[in-house]
Amino acid sequence: MRSERDKMLSGEMYDPHDPELCAARDRARDLCQELNATREAQQEERRRILRELFGAGGESVWMQPPFFCDYGVNIVLGERVFFNFNCVVLDVAQVRIGDFTLFGPSVQIYTATHPLNHELRRNQEFAKPIEIGSDVWVGGAAIICPGVKIGSRSVIGAGSVVTRDIPAGVIAAGNPCRVIREITE
Repeated sequence: MRSERDKMLSGEMYDPHDPELCAARDRARDLCQELNATREAQQEERRRILRELFGAGGESVWMQPPFFCDYGVNIVLGERVFFNFNCVVLDVAQVRIGDFTLFGPSVQIYTATHPLNHELRRNQEFAKPIEIGSDVWVGGAAIICPGVKIGSRSVIGAGSVVTRDIPAGVIAAGNPCRVIREITE
């Protein structure tokens, strides 16, 4: 029989109340609380926490606490990703972020979603992975919804709600977020 964690990571309906998943979320929340309590002079302590929290990329991420996530281990970062203050990543499914990507303050990344049927929603949820390319800039307070892919070198305007894929090399903004134009030299 497959574990609830295996179901979760494969995008199937799973029980979020499963004890193994609750323990994994508690671990991530404790690490986030430790991170968020650090002071600026405690850079070595922050780096230790980030290496322990993330699936990959904790050794080079640039983080301005506070930061919050569900599991941490499902977040795979490229080189020198930057998170500004108050970012939230609900990493129920994998969140893959390319090199040199920048997130403004209060950006929210949601892989978690719920069934429309109210009875199923009581005890089941599912997730869709998110993929963000390299050299992407996501403006403050943008929301990236489940299953979205954002191409490399794109810019997402502040306050945008990204509900569908965004190609590489464009400026996109709005609610819902849409391509405004290509980025040219």
